[in-house]
Amino acid sequence: MIIIVKKDNRREPFDYKKVASGIRKACEKRPIATDMVDELIDRIEQWVLSQGEKELASSKIGERIMDELHKLDEVAYVRFASVYRSFKDINEFMSELQDLLSKAKK
Repeated sequence: MIIIVKKDNRREPFDYKKVASGIRKACEKRPIATDMVDELIDRIEQWVLSQGEKELASSKIGERIMDELHKLDEVAYVRFASVYRSFKDINEFMSELQDLLSKAKK
């Protein structure tokens, strides 16, 4: 069993359903095939299991999910990031969007 270490140092067992729910919410009403979302969820689960750690920081999982979503769909990425990063205000959110736009132009 893999234990996830939260930002506040709480520990809880890895919950595949929780990860899947967050990814599905980010992808909701986007033109993404269901099988692509399922494959992404499976990749995340396999990545977590392949780390070979008894404990894994939730931040590592969140960053990995954001990397995968960024490749799949930028809107889903922004949706997930807005919840995961808990932007303090609109300026932080706009900064993230500007970074995304500058990367897209390259």
